[in-house]
Amino acid sequence: MLKIFMTAVFLIAALPLSVLAEPIELSLRSQQETKAGSGRYHQTVQAETWQPEQTALILCDVWDSHTCQNAVLRLEQIVPRLNEVVQQARAKGVTIIHAPSGCMDNYADHKARQRAATLPKVDQLPVEINKWCYQIPAEEAGVYPIDQTDGGNDDTPEQKAKWIKQLNAEGRNPKRPWKKEHPGIEIDAERDFISDRGDEVWSILESRGIKNVMIAGVHTNMCVLGRPFGLRQMARNGKNAVLIRDLTDTMYNPASAPYVSHFTGTDLIISHIERFVCPTITSDQLIGGVPVRFKNDKRPHLVMVIAEDEYETAESLPEYAKEELGKDFRVSYAFASETDKNLIPGIEKLKEADVAIFSVRRRVLPKDDLQIVRNYVASGKPVVGIRTASHAFYIKKAPPKGYGDWETFDQDVFGGNYHNHYPNDLKSTVRIAQDVEHPILKGIDRSLVFPQGWSLYKVMPLAEGTTPLMYAKIEGYPEEPVAWTFQRKDGGRSFYTSLGNVDDFKQPAFRTMLKNGLHWAAEKSVPDSEVQ
Repeated sequence: MLKIFMTAVFLIAALPLSVLAEPIELSLRSQQETKAGSGRYHQTVQAETWQPEQTALILCDVWDSHTCQNAVLRLEQIVPRLNEVVQQARAKGVTIIHAPSGCMDNYADHKARQRAATLPKVDQLPVEINKWCYQIPAEEAGVYPIDQTDGGNDDTPEQKAKWIKQLNAEGRNPKRPWKKEHPGIEIDAERDFISDRGDEVWSILESRGIKNVMIAGVHTNMCVLGRPFGLRQMARNGKNAVLIRDLTDTMYNPASAPYVSHFTGTDLIISHIERFVCPTITSDQLIGGVPVRFKNDKRPHLVMVIAEDEYETAESLPEYAKEELGKDFRVSYAFASETDKNLIPGIEKLKEADVAIFSVRRRVLPKDDLQIVRNYVASGKPVVGIRTASHAFYIKKAPPKGYGDWETFDQDVFGGNYHNHYPNDLKSTVRIAQDVEHPILKGIDRSLVFPQGWSLYKVMPLAEGTTPLMYAKIEGYPEEPVAWTFQRKDGGRSFYTSLGNVDDFKQPAFRTMLKNGLHWAAEKSVPDSEVQ
């Protein structure tokens, strides 16, 4: 019996690590268009199981230095987590490929480099596998989201001058200061590979039967996408490629279009990748813990819940967010289903939201989904509503079985009292409250009047705890509030406006008010704006 037991132990110890390793369970995030040509995308998550021996991790250009100091400082925040991913992936049997482009001469004598360079090339190499890939056919359906023609360096002029001086002092070429991979990444000379050539990397993958490729490193919009071993080449040539989205960074300068924060620029590129190139994952799926978030990324997470067909907010709100909110908020969306008006895929994003805006009209939701909304509100987090949010989750009749409504959403969340609207052909004029000092009115000329875009809602009287900020009037009828704040019983802040028609978004005063309202709700300083 002892002999059999010892033999079994010996056999287990002799097995390749990849045979013993547990499969890798992943949640692959991508984005699917809600309807062809709509320009709206639902975020989807697909569970997949990858075998470690069929999987590779490529580290793209995790250099030891860079022309941009801010890029170096951000990379320093990624490296410890990335090294932990490398160590645990390697231990599971994943193939590790280090790809610090342009540094191969410095690794000429390294076993991991020699292993890659001497590996026989496979007979069938993809066309142009050694070339940079600037676009794959799927990307033709979208618009590239950022302007990177200036190289994406976001250092200040003073910072650039000091950084160049420091690089010179270190004996580095300021135009190409990288020499090796970052020293914080451990390279296993006996198991890993080092290569920046597409044919070598492809031969490594094919010779090992690797179907799945994870890519991390920098920079997402340039090298990670375009290198011969990058996401585009992997995806177009049939590999199951994913980006580890919390272990990457962009070269994007906020002084360039679309003039958003650096971190929003990264979000826009990741969204582009999820729509047109490949899915993404996060490092916690591989090693536990929580995904990396850059320490200077202070943006609150704003979730826009959009489910109405009358006022085109599925177009106007995302466009508004891109133009007005990208500097200060991390914005994500939950759009109504195109086939079932009472489903809002992505509503679960409210679980991680810091502030929410609702543009919803007369929908009921599956009870679990509605509970997500109720839980968000009950948590005391801020709520902003526009136009039909006053009658968001009520359809004037019993909801279908398994669905729930919230008849008093307007009263509970906004302190409102919507009970109808005036005929559409009766035009109203909006004025700003004269006797109220409030951050939401910052930068708006109090003497301004402008036409309301559509019908005037009947909402009087409002609940105690509301503060009206704008009013509208139809000649010969009582004046009605069209924008107000509300302090909820759960302690949360709410801001609501019955404006929100597509024509309202053309009014500078409305745009300023909505931006101010989101900042106020999120308890952020209201930005300076030109007086309207």
